[in-house]
Amino acid sequence: MRAKSEYRDRRRTEVAVLDALVNRAEDGMTVFELRAAVAVEIDDLEDALATLKEDDLIIVDSGVSETVIKPADRVVPDEPVDEDDDRSIGDWLRDRFPF
Repeated sequence: MRAKSEYRDRRRTEVAVLDALVNRAEDGMTVFELRAAVAVEIDDLEDALATLKEDDLIIVDSGVSETVIKPADRVVPDEPVDEDDDRSIGDWLRDRFPF
């Protein structure tokens, strides 16, 4: 599942983080799980998380054993969003013809 369309006009890493979190909205993800899911440098991930936190699009739950990051409720679509709805022609080409 993908984040709502109104949150897709952000930097690529931020959108990838939101999409990963929406897929695990109930359980959330640790920073290590996010890094593996998004596959970016840790500095880029930290910048994206800081921006998303400032914009109140993620919730950071510091538990006893680990810190879990979840998407804000307003980011999660009520119904699954069709994967092809928000794809640009550039996204389609990148998926179709990996460089």
